[in-house]
Amino acid sequence: MDLVKAKMEQAIDILKELDFDLWMIFCRESDMMADPALALVVGHKVVWQSAFFFFRSGETLALVGNYDASDFERAGRFQTVVPYVEDCGPKIREIIAGRSPRTIALNYSPSDDAADGLTHGMFLLLKEYLEGSEYPSRFISSEKIISLLRGRKTREEVELISSAAFMAEDCWTQALKSIRAGMTEIEIGKLIDENIRSLGGVNSFDTIVNAGAKSLPGHGHPTDAVLEPGDLLHVDFGVRLHNYCSDIQRLAYLRKKNENAPPSDLLAAFNKVREVIDETSKLYRPGALGFEIDAVARQILTGAGYPEYQHALGHQIGRSVHDGSALVGPLWKRYGTAPQIPLEKGNVFTVELGIELPGIGYVGLEEDLEVTEKGGRFLCPRQTELVII
Repeated sequence: MDLVKAKMEQAIDILKELDFDLWMIFCRESDMMADPALALVVGHKVVWQSAFFFFRSGETLALVGNYDASDFERAGRFQTVVPYVEDCGPKIREIIAGRSPRTIALNYSPSDDAADGLTHGMFLLLKEYLEGSEYPSRFISSEKIISLLRGRKTREEVELISSAAFMAEDCWTQALKSIRAGMTEIEIGKLIDENIRSLGGVNSFDTIVNAGAKSLPGHGHPTDAVLEPGDLLHVDFGVRLHNYCSDIQRLAYLRKKNENAPPSDLLAAFNKVREVIDETSKLYRPGALGFEIDAVARQILTGAGYPEYQHALGHQIGRSVHDGSALVGPLWKRYGTAPQIPLEKGNVFTVELGIELPGIGYVGLEEDLEVTEKGGRFLCPRQTELVII
């Protein structure tokens, strides 16, 4: 199945649903700065200024430089491919004027990274091309289009994400056979990455490793910190497979000599994080609001005397590890409107949180799940017990 073609058809349906006449992607030199929508509904890179038109009527048209045109013609996804040589401006004006759309949705958004691919320079250039016409007054954000398009995963997309999640879990299982005291965070990260490559995937983001409390959780790279008995190993990583991503977090405790069991505060924190995932995953249903689910997680944590985590409980995953659109998170300014977008059947999210324990490490777990009528369906085996090494 051609996933790009399927998403193009889905985009037309969304335009009809929203009653938008035209969605236009305007870009250039995509190796330098690619609009996130290109991989989803275009499928090819471009060098020259290019415009891709999706009309509510069902018409699709690609206006590209003549040296870029052959790829689009061979792919056969766009009904019409129009090459140009010197200046695309007159052709853009002609195409739009010939159809006189009431609304022209463009890729700009203050809230959604995935819908903000139109650079300011290209926006100014488009206004120049349409100067003197009424069309610039009809510009609107494509945020709603892209939110629905990225969030509404086809069954094949869900299966691809699940395959990437299973591969990540396999990489962790293999790594556990080799992880031992004395290894550095860098060595453990390298081990995970080598397992990913050996199974045919690539990293969906740079692997994060925390050897106990010696490094801070977050988005930092592995360090020379050494894993020692009494440390909680925390790993945050994912696999990109067939252009779709997974994102999981896993834990293992290195028992001290003559220690019969992990520290009681570690077990209590692990069980509480697992409980939050158990309870909130049930709420990942169509129509649910992300900020309300996130509030439940915070209530469980604070009710047990733990501090709140400083991030969203869950983000969407897909072609990107942070796939935009709806978010399961608090109503913080930095998240814009994303936590207020209702979840839809087929959305794929993470559910993730952690508790920092001084002297032990970060008790963080993350799972990938699909939104269903019955609640979240996990896409690979979960970690439900603390691994002891």
